Amino acid sequence: MRRLRNRRGVNVDQTALLIELEPVVAANLDRHLSLAKEWFPHEYVPWSEGRTYDGLLNGEPWKPTDSPLPDVARTALIVNLLTEDNLPSYHHEIATLFGRDGAWGTWVHRWTAEEGRHGIALRDYLTVTRAVDPIALERARMVHMQAGYNNDHPEEMMHSIAYVAFQELATRISHRNTGKATGDPIAEQLLARVAADENLHMVFYRNLLAAAFDLDPDHAMQAVTDVVAGFQMPGANIEGFQRKALSIALAGIYDLRQHRDEVLQPVLRQWNIFGRTDLGAEGEKAREELAAHMDELETQAARFEEKREARRLRQNR
Repeated sequence: MRRLRNRRGVNVDQTALLIELEPVVAANLDRHLSLAKEWFPHEYVPWSEGRTYDGLLNGEPWKPTDSPLPDVARTALIVNLLTEDNLPSYHHEIATLFGRDGAWGTWVHRWTAEEGRHGIALRDYLTVTRAVDPIALERARMVHMQAGYNNDHPEEMMHSIAYVAFQELATRISHRNTGKATGDPIAEQLLARVAADENLHMVFYRNLLAAAFDLDPDHAMQAVTDVVAGFQMPGANIEGFQRKALSIALAGIYDLRQHRDEVLQPVLRQWNIFGRTDLGAEGEKAREELAAHMDELETQAARFEEKREARRLRQNR
């Protein structure tokens, strides 16, 4: 069996962990399939609004005035879509880690199939409604997908499961708030549908790590602490991401307050992180680090909110 060492030098048997969690994966896969609703991307796209673009078919060139969407909503939609576009890299990472056999493999392929609908629906909506420059979007897709995606913890199952539990919830919130920011009922409905998928994915991974806590609470706590401290969204390597993320945060679509209070806190609460009594010395140390980091995030979130409000007041003078 393959044995690895976590950040504190403790041997962790990844193959044994895969085997131990297989029944949990199977049970949660069944749960997921019973709750997941079939939906069709084409039903969320206002096809009658479409017009031929310039180029080979000699249609109308794209203009910023083609769509009434606010600029920040366009930015958020582009970030969300480019993130979804990197699905081949995400599939490779989780298939390599979890394998392609048994319940693990069935979940990997089901998750990939569901995520694939998100990119299809978002791109069709943006293209048909002329919400963004299609040439710039395609160039950005090429750059982003060629950069790929690398798991920060490629051989650490607990770290990877903890990361996706948080990330799926973060993506859900980002999609929902982006839909609201568009002011377009069709976009809001589409992004609410996508967000519902992301929520089910979050629950799957959250339940999986809850079971891992029962198997090895110290290692699970260390994994959660590491992931929270170093968390980045999967689209963080999108070209110009920091600038785009700032505009998204200033608009209240996804900011540090939401990350702390609506993503991290609810998941940590589900795992009873600060009420557990089954931790050893290493787990306790990791929990103390996590508590300190959450306090620091509170300070940073409050500071950002103050600066954002001051900025708003200056702009309204």
